[in-house]
Amino acid sequence: LPGRSQFGAGSTSTGVRETNIVCPGPSAMSKAEEAKKLAGRAAVENHVRNNQVLGIGSGSTIVHAVQRIAERVEQENLKLVCIPTSFQARQLILQYGLTLSDLDRHPEIDLAIDGADEVDADLNLIKGGGGCLTQEKIVAGNASRFIVIADFRKDSKNLGDQWHKGIPIEVIPMAYVPVSRTVTQKFGGVIELRMAVNKAGPVVTDNGNFILDWKFDRVHKWSEVNIAIKMIPGVVDTGLFINMAERVYFGMQDGSVNMREKPF
Repeated sequence: LPGRSQFGAGSTSTGVRETNIVCPGPSAMSKAEEAKKLAGRAAVENHVRNNQVLGIGSGSTIVHAVQRIAERVEQENLKLVCIPTSFQARQLILQYGLTLSDLDRHPEIDLAIDGADEVDADLNLIKGGGGCLTQEKIVAGNASRFIVIADFRKDSKNLGDQWHKGIPIEVIPMAYVPVSRTVTQKFGGVIELRMAVNKAGPVVTDNGNFILDWKFDRVHKWSEVNIAIKMIPGVVDTGLFINMAERVYFGMQDGSVNMREKPF
């Protein structure tokens, strides 16, 4: 990307420090899929250590991270415990023979790794394209470190620049109409009830709730909007992850990995 160092560390006007890591050239995979793999593997190499409790995110990018975690467990005999953020994450953990646990037994997580639908210049995120936002936020919020992995398409200056499907809002089913009205009256935009693809009716989350996708029409003060929406009766949580990510690894089109971190 223009203005970003490919071999060293630099900083942006927002104070986010960047480092670019050169990786092997792309395989026969699509560039985006290869970029996901590069980001996932880079995060695992840099942050996963023996005797950790790991939060395992959801979505297509996390698959590559879990694959690398499993390889390292076998190669290095690492002792790890994994907390899933969804049914999909649970199945991944079991598929790769990793140790499955939960927040009842391991309420303190050393490291959570997850993907994102979009990342802005301040490392604020939109998540929930896969419908797992509430459990993802619970796990990330209980982790000492939250690391995000994504491909180059998810890197934006402002939320909404690249991701046009809206901000997911998980709601209690009986409240989806009044919540939709309240959000659009307060903040504008358009809200759609997310409909299922291979099932008649709406998407139902792992928690038994509905998902609203709010397509906002302007940039907001996201920390304030996030709190305001969460205060609406019937809202479970939003797909806005504000000031939660410590680092983001972006797999790039040229086979490198661009790391951005926000100082705390």
